[in-house]
Amino acid sequence: MNSTPSANRKHITLFGKTNSGKSSLLNAIVGQEVSLVSQVKGTTTDPVTKAMELIPFGPVVFIDTAGLDDRSELGGLRIQRSFKMLQRTDFAMYVMDINDMDEDAYYEMARRFKKYNIPHMLVINKIDTVPQEKRDEAAEKFKDAVLVSAKDWHSVLALKDELIKRLQEGEEEPPIVGDLIPYNGKVILVVPIDSEAPKGRIILPQVQVIRDCLDHGIKSYVVRDTELESALSDIRDVDLVITDSQAFARVSAIVPGNIKLTSFSILFARYKGDLDTFVKGVSKVEELNENSRILITESCTHNTSHEDIGRIKIPRLLNKHVGMELNYDFKMGHDFPENIEEYDLVIHCGSCMMNKKTMQTRIDMCMEKGVSITNYGVLLAYLTGILDRCLEIFRQ
Repeated sequence: MNSTPSANRKHITLFGKTNSGKSSLLNAIVGQEVSLVSQVKGTTTDPVTKAMELIPFGPVVFIDTAGLDDRSELGGLRIQRSFKMLQRTDFAMYVMDINDMDEDAYYEMARRFKKYNIPHMLVINKIDTVPQEKRDEAAEKFKDAVLVSAKDWHSVLALKDELIKRLQEGEEEPPIVGDLIPYNGKVILVVPIDSEAPKGRIILPQVQVIRDCLDHGIKSYVVRDTELESALSDIRDVDLVITDSQAFARVSAIVPGNIKLTSFSILFARYKGDLDTFVKGVSKVEELNENSRILITESCTHNTSHEDIGRIKIPRLLNKHVGMELNYDFKMGHDFPENIEEYDLVIHCGSCMMNKKTMQTRIDMCMEKGVSITNYGVLLAYLTGILDRCLEIFRQ
């Protein structure tokens, strides 16, 4: 709990042409030899990530990418992987070599940033290699650019200051439950313990909800589903019960109708994604037939078991609801297909292991192709017949 998960860090990605000095600049910013540096073009092949504390802004992840003009044998694949990083990027740094000020390449990338709604800054690097006259010329041509030399610590510090300033513009982390429950309110968190629960710890969404309750002065009580009934007897005036989606049916039967109920996954549908879109998307279930293709996708990778929610429980419940065997594909991690239009419905996990930008990009991709998308919690509440009840807390 002491280290911030990557999913909750701002993702800052460095883009630019080969040998523009992206890797050297990243190493200078983080103060470590994170990326391999060489005069040979195409040294950076796969994206390189580095988590750090960008004081005073907070926890971030830097991503170094391959050059966008890589003409090597595998260059096309490397460029494709660099472009895929746009889906995960909260803020972009376009690094330009002052000796190769390729305006067309920069403006082409700026259009891509705009498409994905990514704020960015232009960084003109290697200013130590040119006379002052050349620096003045670059500053005049690109008025919002930051001029830097990875070899000059003072200019690197100035770059970090400007980066923090731009990151802080409009920066406000939304609460998970803090705006739903009053100060001094009471929340019961239902955490079933089964073979899917990691031994010795609780999963990230549960940890984050507990922390959000602490941040907003909300009293949280953590119980298993087997102790929920007695907990409700012990605790008066409960404002909300939050449960693991897999226990919806049991928990809903126990919690009185006057106490509001929702799930961790539905909370994260709002926190990391777009709850209204997910609720609208779940109605697609009633249009599914034997020819329908369903994509079930998770943000993390893990071993599956007979109790796996994505690969076992959801397909079983969905097949039962529609009365037929449907066609499923499964994707994990950052492996989200480009041919999303081939699916009738996308069912996404709560996305606790990816940043909000990645989740929103996936939603946008589905909307652009006219594909319905929902998430685990919304779907399970719908199939259990309690979706309206689980959404009541958001409508007050």
